Amino acid sequence: MPRCFCMMGDGVDIPVYHENLSKSDCEEILGRTGLDGAFLIRDSETIQGAMCLCVYKKKVVYTYRIHQTHDGLYTLQTSPGVKERFFKTLEDLIKSYRKKNQGLAARLRHPVMPESLPAGPSCEDDSQDYENVVDSSEYVIVLPS
Repeated sequence: MPRCFCMMGDGVDIPVYHENLSKSDCEEILGRTGLDGAFLIRDSETIQGAMCLCVYKKKVVYTYRIHQTHDGLYTLQTSPGVKERFFKTLEDLIKSYRKKNQGLAARLRHPVMPESLPAGPSCEDDSQDYENVVDSSEYVIVLPS
């Protein structure tokens, strides 16, 4: 199996997974896209077994930790007071956060694959939504990776 795929317990290949990608390299890769909503998944450098969903918006990379429960469900680490959501697969998690008003700094629009893979389909709906709110108090506090 190519190293650019992450084989999850349910057998789903996640092509946006970048194995062993550092935080600084992630920021460089997402910054090169220049696209709000560009995203990828990488391993956490600080928590063994956790992954990070990294999302680009206006020259900033927002990082959200992904944890897997003992039951095999996936969840994003959220700010206190934000209801935790659980997903059967990483694919389901990504699909949900591609929708508007899900609490991320920017919804997931442009998947960034490891450089050996072709780019995935973008979300072509460029209408304004939650991530375009000017008042920064509306944003979820992003925890360090």
